[in-house]
Amino acid sequence: MLGIGAMPAFAAPPSYGGELQGFDYPHPRQAHAFTSQGQALSMAYMDVRPAGAGNGRTAVLLHGKNFCAATWEDTIRVLVDAGWRVVAPDQIGFCGSTKPRGYQFSFAQLATNTHALLEALGVEHPVLIGHSMGGMLATRYALQYPGDVARLVLVNPIGLEDWQAEGVPYASIDAMAEGERKTTFDSIKAYQSKVYYDGQWAPRYDRWVEMLAGMYAGPDAEIVAWNQAQTSEMVFTQPVVHEFPALRVPTLLMIGGKDRTAPGANRAAPEVAARLGDYPALGRRTAEAIPEAELVEFPALGHSPQVEAPDVFHAELLPRL
Repeated sequence: MLGIGAMPAFAAPPSYGGELQGFDYPHPRQAHAFTSQGQALSMAYMDVRPAGAGNGRTAVLLHGKNFCAATWEDTIRVLVDAGWRVVAPDQIGFCGSTKPRGYQFSFAQLATNTHALLEALGVEHPVLIGHSMGGMLATRYALQYPGDVARLVLVNPIGLEDWQAEGVPYASIDAMAEGERKTTFDSIKAYQSKVYYDGQWAPRYDRWVEMLAGMYAGPDAEIVAWNQAQTSEMVFTQPVVHEFPALRVPTLLMIGGKDRTAPGANRAAPEVAARLGDYPALGRRTAEAIPEAELVEFPALGHSPQVEAPDVFHAELLPRL
């Protein structure tokens, strides 16, 4: 007979504070204190500089909704090694930054917050690199501050289609919060595996799932779920796709062709859901909509090419910067 000692032991997912207390960032985490909407807030960020003089240029990395500044770990290393200064913030409501209970989340507000951070750091004319939801934010930033952006890089941005206009029904913040409260390591991993990576999972992705799941498992789970619901509603109701022709900064689109991200598709009719999140088609359509945009396609990669195949991704990114 097998004794208890012969049974496999599974480690429980980690538990992190609501501002990712306990999670190790790849570089020192700093805090930008400011007031917004009558509240004292703190915006976490990493400011990583090259050894020596560097090339005098700055890249600002904007994370996606299911990601954090730390997820840019490989890209930060590659850019800094190439002489870039890199600033990677966590947006308010996400990761290491303040989780306000009452806050009017909008891409315009997040762009305003980010612009103020960069002004405080003395950053002028950065290259903005936005991934997933960060691509929507980077687009809004470039529309809002066109003279302050040297170049725009959109890595599998969401918002390349207007889901509500396509027929996805609206869900209230209260309804989405109920779903967020059920989030676990397993549910995050299942979603990302299916939608982001075409069902192909690598163990090194687990760290980024643990990063998110740890906040849902921690003492501040309720405000984490509430902010995630608020920002899901922001993503759904504030499309930027209709404004792509108005962009006036050099833009690079980097699209993983296996991506099928389409927020809200799970509550849409099957015939609607089936046509959403077609990133090969969406990437080409977006490249046509943005004046003089350049499109780089990764047909074999998914939603996060910088995580899935960093060497392939950075080999295409660096020469174009």
